[in-house]
Amino acid sequence: MKFALCNEVFQDLPIEDGFSKIAEIGYQGVEIAPFTLKDNPLEIGEEEADRCLKAAQSCGLEIVGLHWLMAKTEGLHLTSHDPDKRRAASDYLRKLASLTARMRGTIMVLGSPQQRNLEHGTPYEEAFARAVEVIREVSVAAGELGVTLAVEPLSPVETSFLASCLEARRFIGAVNHPACRLHLDMKAMAHEPAGTVATILEHRWEVVHFHGNDVNHRGPGQGPTDLQAVARTLSEINYRGWVSVEPFDYHPTPEECARISLENLKASFSEKS
Repeated sequence: MKFALCNEVFQDLPIEDGFSKIAEIGYQGVEIAPFTLKDNPLEIGEEEADRCLKAAQSCGLEIVGLHWLMAKTEGLHLTSHDPDKRRAASDYLRKLASLTARMRGTIMVLGSPQQRNLEHGTPYEEAFARAVEVIREVSVAAGELGVTLAVEPLSPVETSFLASCLEARRFIGAVNHPACRLHLDMKAMAHEPAGTVATILEHRWEVVHFHGNDVNHRGPGQGPTDLQAVARTLSEINYRGWVSVEPFDYHPTPEECARISLENLKASFSEKS
């Protein structure tokens, strides 16, 4: 199994220093949040992509791709009644796909709850159809570049749109493009009625990417979820993608959180049998 760290854990460091720290701890890859590259993510371009690639190569890291795609942006929305906001979202996501490919990444995790939540009074199926149109367009462009859009179902406490794995699968089916697949997140799956392990098994054929964290917002193995059971299940389904650590609470420090998370993952996957 390959392990990566989401780079916002070290967002207070320059990109080069953050990547170097990630490699020093022992991760094989890095997953990038666009807001760590520019105060206004809409301004990200080839210069930032090239800087990231150079920094990753200098310390032996692979760039997995991007996540938090639309966080800290203005004027973008997947389900809005405003076609200009949907067009802006499509344009931006297609640009990110190009930059992901330029960095030799292959995954874009579509979370960003604030940019997909239902607007007040919007019927769900209308919002669904609008988002399908946007994401199908993005998927076509991403697929041509060898990039996969990984749709992340979040919990009902985080979003009003695609708030379960079943709903995310329905959405992916409606998009109906091979570059649009399913992403699973341990924190979000803690809210699934079937539980984390059963959810992984149920959606085993669609999973293309995986985030390690926990319902308490800490890193994998630092909360109530049975990490060994998760590791065992991922191995049983022959998952061969990345496991990217995405904590939100960097306890006790960013470096220790990253280090403990990796130690927990390595121990759990080595003891999976």
